[in-house]
Amino acid sequence: ANSQLNKRAVGTKYEQEACGYLEKNGFTILEKNFRCRQGEIDIVGRHEGYLVFAEVKYRADYTSGTAAEAVTPAKQKRICRVADYYRYRHGISGDSPVRYDVVAIQGEADGSSSVCWYRNAFDHVFCRRS
Repeated sequence: ANSQLNKRAVGTKYEQEACGYLEKNGFTILEKNFRCRQGEIDIVGRHEGYLVFAEVKYRADYTSGTAAEAVTPAKQKRICRVADYYRYRHGISGDSPVRYDVVAIQGEADGSSSVCWYRNAFDHVFCRRS
C-alpha cells in the first residue's frame, strides 16, 4: 500500500509541474483530478476557445517507452467517457469545441525532466452503450 501512496505523491508532483507549465502558456485550469465512475481526468481547463481534457504522463526514463505512448487507445476511450460525463454534469453543450491534450514529462539521465505538451493528441472516441 505504501508504494501506491508514493506513486500518488509522485503523480501529484508532476501534475503540479504540468499545471504550472500549462498556465504559463495561456491555459486556464478549471479542475484537477476530476473523478467519476467512468474514471479520472488529470486536468480540465480552457485554452484558445476549447474545453481541454489533459492527461499527464510521467516517465523516469525511456525503458518503458515515452510518456506520450502511455496514453493507449483504451485509456483514450476512458478519458472520452469521463469527458462526456463532465460535459453532461456541467451542462456544456455537445457542440462546444473540445480538445484532448497530453502533457508528457520525461525524466532525463541527469535528473532533470522535460515537458512536452501535445495539443489535440487524439480524437474523441465515441462510445455507445449497447
